[in-house]
Amino acid sequence: MIHYRAVSAAPVKFPAVFLIHGLIVSSAYMVPTAAHLAPLCGVYAPDLPGHGKSYKPDKVLALSELADALADWMDALGTTKAHLVGNSMGCQIIAEFALRYPRRIDRLVLQGPTVDPSARSLGQQLCRLIINSSREQRSMGWITWNDYRAAGWKRIRGTIKLALEDRIEDKLPLIKAPTLVVRGQRDALVPQLWAERVTALLPNGKLHVIADAAHTVNYSMPERFAAAIVPFLGLR
Repeated sequence: MIHYRAVSAAPVKFPAVFLIHGLIVSSAYMVPTAAHLAPLCGVYAPDLPGHGKSYKPDKVLALSELADALADWMDALGTTKAHLVGNSMGCQIIAEFALRYPRRIDRLVLQGPTVDPSARSLGQQLCRLIINSSREQRSMGWITWNDYRAAGWKRIRGTIKLALEDRIEDKLPLIKAPTLVVRGQRDALVPQLWAERVTALLPNGKLHVIADAAHTVNYSMPERFAAAIVPFLGLR
């Protein structure tokens, strides 16, 4: 069973927005952004299998399996097409989904897309994570701690390995959907050069940088994040 959070405008005038969480964490940190988008459209934030309150399969699901699970869940909701908005590893899941189910996507938002190929090692990512953590809200740390504890060490280790091995840069040129890349100016995990490369690799990409923000803009600055993506998604 997939646990999810949902809020809807009434009447719903625009395609639904699906908020896809990052590495190990649940949809809890997507709530601030969901609240800002809710007056404009239907918003859904799932805990993908193995995360949060959703079912925990024995094995760590591959990106392709997570993308398939997302598609199956959309089927269960009766949603054929939607906007997809992801943070961090959520962008890697979205990229995989876009290749497997291109007709089910309207527009994409990649916020803080990982993993920068120039730092594709556990040590380099941990160093960047430590720097970035000092720039995030303290409450984000508690959310991360609770979600990691719920996932367990086996899933943490397997999912990190999965993220590091994924070559998102090979998938980006194949994504046809209009895509907005959003970077926090102080995001230590996603340097400006990598964000620019992501944008350049996309056939229909655009970059937006949010000043003074770190990696989880969707949590720390939801009003500014929503302001950046609403016009792009055509929600006005």
